Amino acid sequence: MPDFADIPGLTELWTHTRGDSRITVALLDGTADIERGCFQGANVTKINSYWQEAVELDPTEIDAYREIQNSDEKSEVRQAKLKEAIPDELTLQILGAAFHATHVFSNIFGQPGTPVEGIAYKCRGINIPLGFGTDYYIDPINLARAINLAVDLGANIIHCAACRPTQTGIGQEILEKAVRQAQENNVLIVAPTGNNKGECWCLPAILPGVMSVGAMKDNGQVFKFSNWGGEYQNQGIIAPGENILGAQPGTEETVRNKGTSCAAPMVTAISALLMSLQLQQGASPDAEAIRAALTNSAIPCTLEDTEEVERCMLGKLNVAGAYQLLTGKQLEAVGVSASEATSEADVILGDSGVDVAEVMVDENSVVPAQESSPISFSVAVGENRESATNAPTNITAASGVEQNNIKSIKTAQAAQGITPSAGSNMIYALGTVGYDFGTEARRDSFKQLMPAVMLDGVQVPANPYDGRQMADYLDANLYEAKSLIWILSIELTPIYALRPVGAFADDIYETLQNMLAGEVEAQDHEDYIDRVSVTGRLTDQTVKLFSGQTLPVVKINSPRGMYGWTVNTLIDSSLESVSAEQAEAEEEAIRKSLRSFLERVYYDLRNLGQADRDRALNFAATNAFQAATTISDAVAIGMELHSIEVEKSPFCRYNSNCWDVKLKFFNPDNTRRAKKVYRFTIDVSDLMPVTLGKVRSWSVPK
Repeated sequence: MPDFADIPGLTELWTHTRGDSRITVALLDGTADIERGCFQGANVTKINSYWQEAVELDPTEIDAYREIQNSDEKSEVRQAKLKEAIPDELTLQILGAAFHATHVFSNIFGQPGTPVEGIAYKCRGINIPLGFGTDYYIDPINLARAINLAVDLGANIIHCAACRPTQTGIGQEILEKAVRQAQENNVLIVAPTGNNKGECWCLPAILPGVMSVGAMKDNGQVFKFSNWGGEYQNQGIIAPGENILGAQPGTEETVRNKGTSCAAPMVTAISALLMSLQLQQGASPDAEAIRAALTNSAIPCTLEDTEEVERCMLGKLNVAGAYQLLTGKQLEAVGVSASEATSEADVILGDSGVDVAEVMVDENSVVPAQESSPISFSVAVGENRESATNAPTNITAASGVEQNNIKSIKTAQAAQGITPSAGSNMIYALGTVGYDFGTEARRDSFKQLMPAVMLDGVQVPANPYDGRQMADYLDANLYEAKSLIWILSIELTPIYALRPVGAFADDIYETLQNMLAGEVEAQDHEDYIDRVSVTGRLTDQTVKLFSGQTLPVVKINSPRGMYGWTVNTLIDSSLESVSAEQAEAEEEAIRKSLRSFLERVYYDLRNLGQADRDRALNFAATNAFQAATTISDAVAIGMELHSIEVEKSPFCRYNSNCWDVKLKFFNPDNTRRAKKVYRFTIDVSDLMPVTLGKVRSWSVPK
């Protein structure tokens, strides 16, 4: 975009207003350098957040970052040079966030006659730096803190420049609550959709009621990297996001950038103008009315704009259309700016009648733009600089494609005769993890994206059916895990389709990938995973596999209860326990007996893991694996597993559902010897079963 004035309708809107100082926009991003010339005279402040501490950076590092980042070299080359020039990873990350924040802030608040003239330069701006966690993404707790702080400081619009990846579109409870509270306080939240080249989502942009913004080129075509899909289709629009002029830290030189994080400030600034217009007309700012005007007036894309019109979401930014929906009048240029003709003191702001400019802020926490001070940046208190990520920017988003072939069924009767209980539909099942593609197209897409492999010195195309290749590919591209149908099988027979949901979906997908990687290891490898356990809720949905088989869908909300059994490591630890007690024990014989026991437990317990007794049985097996050192004394003297019994426990705590699981061992060389019994008491009233008390053991005659 050569000039903001090239945005259709913006020049006409400017004749009505260039913003109002009673409209406050809070930028949640890195730390903007508000000492640049474009901010001199602007009503902007920087908040030293209570969870942050200021960090001063070497000006030479700022210059080095700017020189490398603005070069014409490929992105990979620039990243390598940045790491070489600025070895400290956290410093590199803070610099990237600062450059991004300065660019965005100037798009909105840059003053007239300066290198960057902002779209709504008369509005009030607050820069609230975000904290960064060591997992490379925005910490949802700090993001929620920043949103709450912006609301407390009287923000009318919150521009969240950073995104946290999500596979499901559901955020952590604390973040969702902060967004809802902001919306309930008549605050508009604007956020970019992310730059992951597909049907991918990020927080908070995907949360309901957020103004989600994608990016288009100067010629009106949608950028292929601009994310779409999910809730974006109901609340997202695209705006100019190419060649956007902005300021940089430590210099008066400008730079042109592109991306959804460059398009979102266009919508934020125009929203500020429309709110200023509401004040000008004697009304109170109405965040939802602004959002509705922008989304309902969006111009739908055609095939000339994109090969897939879905990428356009609701459509293109339409300034004139939003103005008309908001005012009921056609947008036309006027001779004198109406904002100058209206006395700001005569207009009431908000239902409470409190002027935003009068909101009290601790003087020690605010850095005015006019104050001469060294450039400082913020880092989360207690952040470990050694463990910080190596990304120079804080704009990230996860990928994920919603399964296209999951469908609802009309009755609660699931596939293969599995009938969910009316109470909870809880599942605790044992088996092995696998994956399916569902369709040929999905399979071929993986084959196309996966890198070629070397076999005996010859490069061959990737094989998406090779579990080892798939595990390695997902390890490097975890966002692709959502594009697979994950399945749980018993003896190579699929029984459930596993569907991670909720705020911890990313962790669940990572756990599934780790399980798959362990299952394809050699059987004598210490990380070899023999069996897994999965806990979740059976739904009334089904999914059709590539083979045509239909499976019931189990939703998994948390990685709790997902265990991968590394049998070799377990046997080694059990051997250490046995050897300490019985020095004369034969290691090979004990190893064989332990493996036989662990395999017998699994094969004797094959069930669908839904009935209360089956869930208790399966969890007891899990616990038996974990407690192998406890029962190893029986195995050490040559005893074998005789039987497994499950019965309702005669004693149980209030509001619980307790079952006794008994593992009985016998001596195959002398059947007249007493049998050894180990009892586990399991409470299955919750999604995650629990063991009550200790594992008890005694001898019985038969």
